[in-house]
Amino acid sequence: MGIIEPVIRPPSEAGSFLLQLTLGCSENHCSFCGAYKTKSFRIKDRDEVFGDIERFSSQYPETRRVFLMDGDALVLSNSKLVPVLRKLNECFPKLSRISSYANGTNIMRKSDAELAELSSHKLTLIYMGLESGSQSILDRCTKSSGVRQMIEAVRRAEKARIRSSVIVLLGLGGKKHSGEHVRGTIEALNLMQPRYLSFLSLMVIPGTPLSSEVRRGDFRELNAEELLREACEIVRGLELKRTVFRSDHASNYLALEGIFPRDKSALLARLEAALGGNVRLRPEYSRGL
Repeated sequence: MGIIEPVIRPPSEAGSFLLQLTLGCSENHCSFCGAYKTKSFRIKDRDEVFGDIERFSSQYPETRRVFLMDGDALVLSNSKLVPVLRKLNECFPKLSRISSYANGTNIMRKSDAELAELSSHKLTLIYMGLESGSQSILDRCTKSSGVRQMIEAVRRAEKARIRSSVIVLLGLGGKKHSGEHVRGTIEALNLMQPRYLSFLSLMVIPGTPLSSEVRRGDFRELNAEELLREACEIVRGLELKRTVFRSDHASNYLALEGIFPRDKSALLARLEAALGGNVRLRPEYSRGL
């Protein structure tokens, strides 16, 4: 059947084979997210998935990377997921990496042996939305995975040789809870020590519960300067040992990239220059999700 739209993928998976194992997200109630509101969650039939793999491999046998969709592929038990991974390895002899979105709940449901089994079949990268290191902010957003749970999930995945790409959502605390958002996020990331880290900036999506909060005046969005200040404060507080950092998403006013700890000073200098008005920011009309 192929892909059922709409789909979301990380920018770094632009050249990957996008294999849809589930439709939507099994949790799908974060107040800021509108990604899967048009889909009812379900797991695709195995024969349908295998057919998608076979059709794609007949056209692109040289494929090296695969990204599992939608937002919740790791909700599958290993008994259902591992046969798919085996099929991918059989059909793509040059396969180097399989990746997926993941949440703390689904990682923590798997044993160390199950995580190692996934890694042995080349599922070696997960993308996890920490969003904020403040538990109270996540509670207000009705996000199911907790901060401590996500910290432990990243650590356990790393032990199984599954790298984590962690996503932070600048502005998620609004004006009222910005300081709390910054402090909690610094603490969580320093405990996680993710292999990859990216910043996105909050953009309120019409029709979401958060958009209703904005209309009522219960949530006040940060402006460009305040978002940059959050980014600057978080970067200043990070003590990461070997993390590749990217902040080049279209939602951000300023593109950044570097490696911690080597480039921390350079990243701070660029952010401070932007706050001082010495760097051109992305115009509002070109920002997007």
